[in-house]
Amino acid sequence: MTEELNQPRRHFMGMAALAVAAAKLGMTSIAHAQPSSQVHIPATAPGTNTSFASIKQIDAGVLNVGYAELGASDAPVVILLHGWPYDIHTYVDVAPLLADAGYRVIVPYLRGYGTTRFLSPDTPRNGQQSAIAADIIDLMDALGIEKAVIAGCDWGARTANIIAALWPERCKALVSVSGYLIGSRDLNKKPLPPKAELAWWYQFYFATERGRAGYEQNRAEFARLIWQLASPKWNFDDATFNRSAAAFENPDHVDITVHNYRWRISLADGERKYDDLEEKLAKFPLLDVPTITLEGDANGAPHPEPSAYAKKFSGKYEHRLITGGIGHNLPQEAPQAFAQAVVDVDRF
Repeated sequence: MTEELNQPRRHFMGMAALAVAAAKLGMTSIAHAQPSSQVHIPATAPGTNTSFASIKQIDAGVLNVGYAELGASDAPVVILLHGWPYDIHTYVDVAPLLADAGYRVIVPYLRGYGTTRFLSPDTPRNGQQSAIAADIIDLMDALGIEKAVIAGCDWGARTANIIAALWPERCKALVSVSGYLIGSRDLNKKPLPPKAELAWWYQFYFATERGRAGYEQNRAEFARLIWQLASPKWNFDDATFNRSAAAFENPDHVDITVHNYRWRISLADGERKYDDLEEKLAKFPLLDVPTITLEGDANGAPHPEPSAYAKKFSGKYEHRLITGGIGHNLPQEAPQAFAQAVVDVDRF
């Protein structure tokens, strides 16, 4: 789930107020740039699609990555990145919409999910933020993709942010649910107000061996609870949940999840080969690529306010609030709005 509740507020509270909001098509927009898209994504009910036709596999960096691919092989590329505890089905409705709009769509399982596997048993099961981003660059290299629109939510949004920050030449444009999510371990050492700390109960749970054992034993029940808390108005059914829960049976899933949250609060080390990348990220770099950020009006997960991060996007930028009881897993809950954002940002 997304970065600490009040940390972006601490870091960016001095930023100037955003532009005046305008309501349009069920979305509240705070715009720095107005797209002139001629592609209109059709209204699509969540759950219209239930599966991907096939899952491909490719060696990329330290992983053999499982991924879904839709659209023409020579079309402009969009990469869609899921979060925790979700999987590629976050985009089961978004991906075909984008393929129909003329894109080649790549939806990979992150390390520790689904059919993605480490190539070597000796590779550290590392969940730190820069490692996950490096995986996506390796995947792009393996697939021969020079540049793509990159879009994500939760861990996927953070990963997309990091790619835009560290490899801007590979990121044509960005769609990020909940905004600017690049993390800092130094900042995470500072305590939050009690109510904010409460929202991160699972992070403290994972900090214990009891928590590791509990998550190992109760992966599906744990994930279902997070879904319910993070999207309190999303009435997903058992079949929808079970399709994603299968991805958590990956043999490395618990190790990656626990390491990610322990690494954030300096209870676990990362790999030295990522130190230079983390040093750059700790400076909270501006993101210059064209960007649309999205937020659901019923997001129950910890997330920063748009005013806390607007100035971190120094290129063409727009923020949209997606209304109608939309929670944390925004692409799956509001696929048309997410797909439209991808099409629009590509035309900034």
